Amino acid sequence: MATGADTTTSPKLWTPGDWNALFGFGTNILVNLLVLTGLLQFVLKMPSDIVFGRILPALGLMMALSTGYYAWLAYRLAKATGRSDVCALPSGISVPHMFVVTFVIMLPIASATGDPIKGWEAGLVWVFFQSFILMIGGFIAPYIRHITPRAALLGTLAGVSIAFISMRPALEIFLTPAIGLTCLAIILVSWFGGIRYPKGIPAGLVAIAFGMVVAWGSTLFGLDVGGLSLARLGAAFSNFGFSLPLPALDHVFSGFSFLGVILVTAIPFGIYDLVEAMDNVESAEAAGDHYPTTRVLTADGVVSLIGCLMGNPFINAVYIGHPGWKAMGGRIGYSAATGLMVIVLCWFGIVALLLALVPIVAISPILLYIGMLIGAQAFQTTPTNHAPAIVLAITPHLAAWAKVLIDGALGAAGTTAAAVGFDKMANLGVLYHGLELMGGGAILSGLMLGAIAVFVIEKEFAKAAAFAAAGAVLTYFGLMHGEAIGIGKGLGVTPSISLAYAMVAGFLYYCARSLALEPAVKTMTTEPRAKLEPAE
Repeated sequence: MATGADTTTSPKLWTPGDWNALFGFGTNILVNLLVLTGLLQFVLKMPSDIVFGRILPALGLMMALSTGYYAWLAYRLAKATGRSDVCALPSGISVPHMFVVTFVIMLPIASATGDPIKGWEAGLVWVFFQSFILMIGGFIAPYIRHITPRAALLGTLAGVSIAFISMRPALEIFLTPAIGLTCLAIILVSWFGGIRYPKGIPAGLVAIAFGMVVAWGSTLFGLDVGGLSLARLGAAFSNFGFSLPLPALDHVFSGFSFLGVILVTAIPFGIYDLVEAMDNVESAEAAGDHYPTTRVLTADGVVSLIGCLMGNPFINAVYIGHPGWKAMGGRIGYSAATGLMVIVLCWFGIVALLLALVPIVAISPILLYIGMLIGAQAFQTTPTNHAPAIVLAITPHLAAWAKVLIDGALGAAGTTAAAVGFDKMANLGVLYHGLELMGGGAILSGLMLGAIAVFVIEKEFAKAAAFAAAGAVLTYFGLMHGEAIGIGKGLGVTPSISLAYAMVAGFLYYCARSLALEPAVKTMTTEPRAKLEPAE
């Protein structure tokens, strides 16, 4: 507890800065809701009554429970420390998982069976298993966090931030620069430059309002700047209505028939969740707010399980971005208020209306801002000599991102990398198989490589060897540098990389032993000479 901290007064539940964080974080959540709804409607071809009557109401309940819980944790921390600057952890739908469960689980099963409901049921089982992995892992995560260098934890988080949070919004900004670049300037001059808008209007609201004015203005003049239309807006009103979440146990148990396909990705992504949550708790601590890792992971598992049993096939996660919301003034209230906002959006069918009303490009700069802040934090809150380790931790995520782009482009052309030929691609400078190997399990790969580099920089070679050995084991079972869990034909998923990590571990251990013996050798060669010298 801080010296002289006043724990007798109750922390403020709402501060002026919570408005900024609410509009910033709220628009972040809104973007994810819009993307998620688009995936369900236009990719999975899910019936509207399932999307707006079952999935979104369950999702709203889960997120309200999550954001409410983290607001409560922040209240407890603020009261215990007497501080007024405590910021609640942001949480919501896990964005990487949103795409994985859609394209790896739900879509293939829906396509194979010809029934999108079957895909939904498989997604529910995927979240069911992930939830228990999170709850169990919550008890071992604090130990992992204790032995792992901050540069490794934040470095792999920076990789996620740069590749999967920052790049798509940045590209969207330049696709529609009249809105995107201007909205980015509106955001940056306020949140980085300290400029206040009239009457304290949040910068996020100013950016969205500007984007809507330009987009709808262009639409009325027969142009298409923001991708909006009156026809689309009119159709959105058909989804209005009040829908409460209903138990979906029958659908959950129906999905167990696809268990073999589900476990292949549920286990590695459950471990991904553990590491990601640890990274985000570390990020919050670097910003001054210490939260217990076990409680965070257990809470994510419990609320995800509740959401799953009510019909939501998307897992909950603590978000990266805590330092960003804290920097713009977010404290306790913004988290709980976001949960209430999601309840209203999801239970009343408003998401469809917003999908047709707000140009996505007006929200993209907010996501880019968060990505910039998290990427910078990895360098700002770690020793400067650890910077090379952070860069190394980022590289697997760049590989994973490049592979996603290549796969998407080839898929749109109706082909695959294997069909094109790895050799042909390599001749053009695209080392696809290298991207595949380095980018597999990027969050774990980045963490291991970053930790090895930090301990080498600090000349703690025994610890570096231990992480290299762990990398060998994880790679052997496909949790790193592989596309699936397994041990192949007894040789591991990627045996050559697993063997390489083992060799690195041996080399680093030899370095540790050599360093340990060095002082002893010096003592043995110098002490006898001192005894032979005649006394003065």
